[in-house]
Order: sequence, then C-alpha cells, then structure tokens
Amino acid sequence: MNVVLTNLHYIYLIFILVIILAMILKRDISLICIVGIFTLGIFSTHSIYISIIQIFNSLIYATKELMPTIFIISIITAMSNVLVVVGINKELVSPFKKIIKSYWMCYWIIGIVMMTLSWFFWPSPAVALIGALFLPIAKKVGLPPIGAAVAMNLFGHGIALSSDFIIQGAPKLTADAAGIGVSSVMSASIPLTIVMGIVTTVTAFYMLRKDIKNNKLNTSFNKEEETYEEKNVISSNIFRKILTILIIAIFLGDIIIMYMYKLQGGDATALIGGTSLFILSFISIIAYGKKSLENITAHIVEGLQFGFKVFGVVIPIAAFFYLGDSAFIEIFGKVLPQSSHGIVNDLGMALSNIVPLNPLLASGTLTAVGAITGLDGSGFSGISLVGSVAKLFSTAIGGGIATLTALGQIAGIWVGGGTIIPWAVIPVAAICKVDAFELARRNLKPVIIGLLVTTLCAAFLI
Repeated sequence: MNVVLTNLHYIYLIFILVIILAMILKRDISLICIVGIFTLGIFSTHSIYISIIQIFNSLIYATKELMPTIFIISIITAMSNVLVVVGINKELVSPFKKIIKSYWMCYWIIGIVMMTLSWFFWPSPAVALIGALFLPIAKKVGLPPIGAAVAMNLFGHGIALSSDFIIQGAPKLTADAAGIGVSSVMSASIPLTIVMGIVTTVTAFYMLRKDIKNNKLNTSFNKEEETYEEKNVISSNIFRKILTILIIAIFLGDIIIMYMYKLQGGDATALIGGTSLFILSFISIIAYGKKSLENITAHIVEGLQFGFKVFGVVIPIAAFFYLGDSAFIEIFGKVLPQSSHGIVNDLGMALSNIVPLNPLLASGTLTAVGAITGLDGSGFSGISLVGSVAKLFSTAIGGGIATLTALGQIAGIWVGGGTIIPWAVIPVAAICKVDAFELARRNLKPVIIGLLVTTLCAAFLI
C-alpha cells in the first residue's frame, strides 16, 4: 500500500521527537506544541495570520474533545469533597480495613477490581467508582497516590481496554480491517494479553515497592481532605452508615443499569456523572440544611476549578496531537494528499512499507505501527490500520494474521489508551491527584518492557 508523505508529515514527526526528548528531560512541552501547531499552519495555509487563528481554533477543538472528561472529574471531585466534609468517606473505608492490610494488597486489589469493571464498562466510568471507593483505603494502608494511579492505569486502560473481551469494540475494528473473525483476534490476544499484563504490572509493582522502601515517594494525599475530616458535619455514626449504604446501593444500581441497557463509554460515564451530582446535592441538603443552596454551588465551583486547573496544562498538548488524526482537516482543511488517512496513520503505514519481512521483524513493526498510531492519545483511532498492516505482513510471511493483528491492537491501545501518553492519563491522574506527566513517566518503563517481551512472544507464536 503506497503512502505519500509530505512536508507536513515530516514536520509533525520532528515535533514528536522533540516532544519526546523534552519529556525525557522532564521539561514542559506546552510551548513546543503551540509552536508545532503554528508551524503546521504555516506550511498548510502559507499565511501567518491564519496560522495564528488556527492555534486558537486547535485549542477550542481540544477543549471540546476533553470537555466530557473535564466535567466527570470536576463532578466526582465535588462529590468526594462533600463526602469528606460529612465524614462518609470514613464509613466507605471501614468495611475494607479488615481485608486490605498493606499497600501491596491495596495495589493488586485496586488493579483487579479496575480491570473487571473496565471489561464491562470501559475505564472512564470505572475510574470514578474506583477512585471514590479505594483512594481513602490507599491512604490508610500507605499506598502512595502514584501507586494507586499506576494500578488503575495498567489494569484498566492497559489490560482491560486492549483486550476488550466483553464489549469487543477493539477486536471488532482490528478484525474487520484484517478480514478475519473477531473470535480469531480474541483467541490470539489471550496469551499476548497475559504476557503483557503480567510483565507490566509486576515490573511497575517492583519499581513502586523499591521506591517506597527508599522513601522516594510522597505517601500523603490531598491536604484539603485532612482539613475537611475535622469537620464531620453529621455527627451521628448510625446516620452516616445509613447514608454510606445508600450511596453504595445507588452506584451498584448504576452498574446494573449499565449492564442491562448496555451503556458504554460516554453514556456510562454520563450516568456516573449524573449520579455523582445527585449524591452531591442530596448529601449537601442533609448536611447544610438552609445553607445547602450556597454550599452546593460552592462545591461545584470548587470541583470545576480543580478540573480546569488540571486540564489547563494539557489542552495545548492535546491540541497538537489531535492534529495527527481527523482534526487536521477540520482545522487546516484538505491540504493532505487525497489518499491520506491522517498524519499519524500515514507515518505508521510508511514504516510498515520499509521493513524487511520475517516473523520477528513483522512483530516488531506491528508493535511500532500500533505505538505510533496511539500517539494521538486515543488508542482506537489507528487500530484499524494495524489490522490492514497485519493482513499485508501475514501474506508476505505465510501466516500469523490473527497474532499480528492482536499484537498491533495491544500496542496501539496500551500506548494511546491511557498508560504512557500524558494527555490520556489525565482522568486517573486527576482522580488520584497526581501529576499526569509524572504518572506517564512512571508507566513508561513497565509498558516498554512489556511491549518488548510481548513482541518476542508474538514472534514465536506466528
């Protein structure tokens, strides 16, 4: 399959490399992304003033794309603050204190529960539920906030989203592109998912345990919570327990509704968000009485301030990387070749065309192509491409189409679905109140090691 690369492709690639270098050096990349948008604009429109205009339009586009996530994080934060004020957070923790006695147990339990929920509803709504329930427990047993975030990322956005055994959205996309059955891709992905999951989670836990022993990690959570805990607006323990049971029942009801009506992705997230807003209002009325109107507003504003504070850093970065996909046409018009499938997908396809073919190199190329298509932070936008590339490579080497397809799917979603791309880990980082770039760096080594081992495994299975 021939791909025409233009100056725009090479400019985008150069800025990607500069951004990666800056991240390795632990420098901020917002300015680099803004300059990148402007440079792409100059070469696309040949107009300075239009390029300046499109910087702003790119930020608007990114904000629209991120708005549902900003709102769910803001509302969950507002609800959590109310629960802390009332003292319900202590009641949520108490049933698990008898089970979870150590930080290492908390790490694995958070991960397994996150993975299970994510298989049924995808990670976005699961993040909110897991955060509200388990972060207070993590605080009690000494699991650092970054440790909880890593567990949620690797098990939810990594293992569950890349395998997608229940909803089957990812394998359907890749299988259709490869021209094979969904069941073939899912069967081939099982051993690869197991290898990738074990290697990444064990490596991440080893690194975490080492840093905890050497006192290199901050184990304290949000200071505001400690201030709120002293207030305990509702003094009756029995009443707090009743409210706690009611809140748990409401969220369990959400899970049942999601399963019965097959709510996924945005709809499932919206259900969790609306429920959280309802709980925020209900608890505030009980806790504040006549002053509830003002306090509900104050908590919502506080949540929104937190949400936009967290995402403010990410919007310019996301704006640049969205240009790697369909946003480019919307912002700059149809300036790419007619055969183009987006800058990122074109680069991935070009890579696949220049690699010599044997099982090991084919596996390595599918991993690289999947990783490149994941750079836009979506994970799903380019996995159809890996199915097409897998079909080409399997024909050339005489087999292995299902394994290659599954490998490309795993690489694309692990990279772009929310484990090592800073603008994709934002939901987990915001819930756990950790820096998104630090979380991405924390995940980077385990994911790279996992991809290398999984690629070798795939080469032997072909």
